[in-house]
Amino acid sequence: MCSEFCIETHDLVKTFGDKTAINHLTLAIPNNGIHAIVGSNGAGKSTLFRLLLGVDTPNSGSIKVYGESATNLSPTTRAKVAYVNEEHTLPTWMKINALLKMQKHFYPKWSDTIYNNVIGFFDVDPNQKIAGLSRGERAGVNLAMVLAQQASTLILDEPTLGLDVVAKQSFLEALLFAERESESTIIYCSHQMEEIERVAENLIILEKGQLTNSSTPEAFVERIKSVMVEAEHLGLSASSLKAEVFEKLPGFINTKSIDESYQLTFVDRTLEQITADLNARSINISFAQNVSLNQAVNAFLSKHHSRPSQAKHTPA
Repeated sequence: MCSEFCIETHDLVKTFGDKTAINHLTLAIPNNGIHAIVGSNGAGKSTLFRLLLGVDTPNSGSIKVYGESATNLSPTTRAKVAYVNEEHTLPTWMKINALLKMQKHFYPKWSDTIYNNVIGFFDVDPNQKIAGLSRGERAGVNLAMVLAQQASTLILDEPTLGLDVVAKQSFLEALLFAERESESTIIYCSHQMEEIERVAENLIILEKGQLTNSSTPEAFVERIKSVMVEAEHLGLSASSLKAEVFEKLPGFINTKSIDESYQLTFVDRTLEQITADLNARSINISFAQNVSLNQAVNAFLSKHHSRPSQAKHTPA
């Protein structure tokens, strides 16, 4: 019987020496739609992809692709999964039309209709060599060729990294078109929240190899609340306020000093609960703020990274 999930992990663990990349991860990604996976550098995203592609093997737990163990996929199931990396690696010595001919030979489910529709979003000459393409054009050719394979699951790992605004727009439009016209499952990894907000129906957040969110982007934003408060009357420095007052509040994530006020961010607390918690400490809320998906994700991840924008890169 076919599973309703394309990817399933149970209590999955992967370590590299004394570093735990995947930490008892249990996750189920349903068939169809676009599922975004986000997380800080080192959260375990790339390791998870290597595990489900069968490149690495787990230390313990299980990972299944369409019901089969990723460590022993049949050729039929392996052919159901396609992967696109951030470099959009293609043979630079070949012309587009020659590469197209070769690709069609290897993939029996190849669709000229999908290829032509997707490549139509990009202005490329089929007689041009891959080496002469811009990064955006190469990304478009790669996307068209991968989608035309009609793989059941497509993994896109930072696919718009380094693309200019026009190329990124074309790429996202082509991706959304292909998703509407097919029944593929697309797993989309990106640090660009405006892209996630536009294309994804499910937001998966990994942190330190663990699952911390799986919901619609809208539902996740609802988990995050932000308020502005005045606290001068307490006579404490900003560092003392954070350590002695704010960090002891239920659901507190982080704080930011703005002039003489403080922006406080919370997770999984209602505005009523936050108000009561602050009033009990003689702190009044000046006003509550709406947060964007980008603000919500950055605040959520800052629980483990005091300055996430300057975090040192660690391979995932």
